[in-house]
Amino acid sequence: MRTTRSWLTFWSSAPQTSANSASGRHHMTVSLTDVAQAVGVSPSTVSRALRGQTGVSDEVRARIAETAASLGYVASRSASSLASGRTYTVGVVAPYLGRWFFGTVLDAAEQVLSAAGYDVLLYNLGSPDVRKRFFTKLPVRKRVDAVLSLLIPDEDEAAALRSLDVPLAAVVGAARPGFTVVGIDDRAGAEAAVRHLVNLGHRRIGMIAGSSGPLHWTTPVQRRLAYLNVLGESGITYDAQLEVDGEYTVEGGERAMSRLLAVTNPPTAVFAQSDEMAMGALRALRLHRLRVPDDISLIGFDDHELSAVVGLTTIAQPVADQGAEAARLLLSRLDNPDAKVADHMQMPTRLELRDTTAPPRVVAPS
Repeated sequence: MRTTRSWLTFWSSAPQTSANSASGRHHMTVSLTDVAQAVGVSPSTVSRALRGQTGVSDEVRARIAETAASLGYVASRSASSLASGRTYTVGVVAPYLGRWFFGTVLDAAEQVLSAAGYDVLLYNLGSPDVRKRFFTKLPVRKRVDAVLSLLIPDEDEAAALRSLDVPLAAVVGAARPGFTVVGIDDRAGAEAAVRHLVNLGHRRIGMIAGSSGPLHWTTPVQRRLAYLNVLGESGITYDAQLEVDGEYTVEGGERAMSRLLAVTNPPTAVFAQSDEMAMGALRALRLHRLRVPDDISLIGFDDHELSAVVGLTTIAQPVADQGAEAARLLLSRLDNPDAKVADHMQMPTRLELRDTTAPPRVVAPS
């Protein structure tokens, strides 16, 4: 994943002469003027042709492109920036970098932006202090053409980003003024997960959850509301002992499952709010010598790249597609500032049936 700025001046090898043959290859910068002289047109004509502007015939445009390629000319990014007023950089703010979801979104977005000639300036706002300092100083001002947010800003933070007067996009969260938001319906997806367990016949359903914490993360809140809603509509009484914080990590999921197994009347099925927590839960079940799904059913959320390997039933969401689409929408707004762009794009989720869910085991009467 390329998140550092690349060189913007390109070099080509000049033909060797008797003066430079002894010292090896001699390099020089090929300028726009060099291309103009080789074709026999003005530098302004070369500039218009290479930027796709009108006023240049197709024949001349083709000759210019062919000559520029043969000479090894590539437009200087600094010159293009001066001409267009752009930095050709997109700022990305993220709450976590080491977690699979955010890394996958960032990688997909960077690929789209890189292909379009943009660099990524990444800000990791993983602690409250760093986050506060970022939104107080706004170091992205005049350094980026757009901002992609992988965190959910509060109202003051959103206002600070809007003050940059650049296109804004976000992955996760609900629609909000000034932002193009790409995401999923977390509540509907989680309801599908819990309802799947209910439809299999489970009545003791645990949940490995997470807290929103100081970073205003709404995903755990929406998925918890879904859990409570499906229990209520199914006539199942909520039991606080069956809800445990798994911290949205593999290790946290393992600890949470061990706690669920220790209650007086343990669950016959568990909904883990993320696949990473579900994988930790699988490890705990294996250590407790319990079989999945014979002894207990388990469903996750995300469709992590390793979920199919371990046979995890899950709610699949298009994680990479969300990052790529958010980047494409930002590029569209940069290229067509006056074009109307939807303020919210909802991606689909689906139930991915695998090996970890089944009807509860029927215990024969003693």
